[in-house]
Amino acid sequence: MHSQFQQFFDCCVGNWVAERTYHYLAHQEVERSRTEFQIEPLSEELKLKVLSDNVYPSPGNLAALPGYHLSFYTVSETGEEVSQQLNFLFVPTQDNSTEIEGDYLRDRAYEEARPLISHFRFAPETHELLMTTQYTRVVSVDSITLVNPNLRIRKIINYLRPPEGQPLAQISLVGFGVEQKGA
Repeated sequence: MHSQFQQFFDCCVGNWVAERTYHYLAHQEVERSRTEFQIEPLSEELKLKVLSDNVYPSPGNLAALPGYHLSFYTVSETGEEVSQQLNFLFVPTQDNSTEIEGDYLRDRAYEEARPLISHFRFAPETHELLMTTQYTRVVSVDSITLVNPNLRIRKIINYLRPPEGQPLAQISLVGFGVEQKGA
């Protein structure tokens, strides 16, 4: 199963173009955007930095951990531009017969410019990577499904963060995207 997990990330390396639609439910808006992004493997030195930034103990064999540098540039249909770079690392903590789970570490989070540890789950049967991030105000559930080495489907749901112990219920944003390699 680990070979399918690594193969997923090997396919993600390269230049991608994403066409996305965001539905802001709080103010009933729909926005389209185009993102160009590059994903490159992370050096062992930068993997150690991501671990250090998150005060996360080194799990041992760093070479076996998927780690990448992401840089992107987004332009919305309203002309708003956003660019960012970050480093991220996936540390598997559970591997059962149907999925791999673990911690998803970033040196800079999307919603909040700080290191952050999130949870991930990978389903080899569907090639879906599901990442759940607890931000201060929202909980982001981000799904990437690798259809083939050149096509990914993206779904992002942001929930208003509920009180501790309560289920996710109130959605503030839903995003859908088609991501094509080298497009």
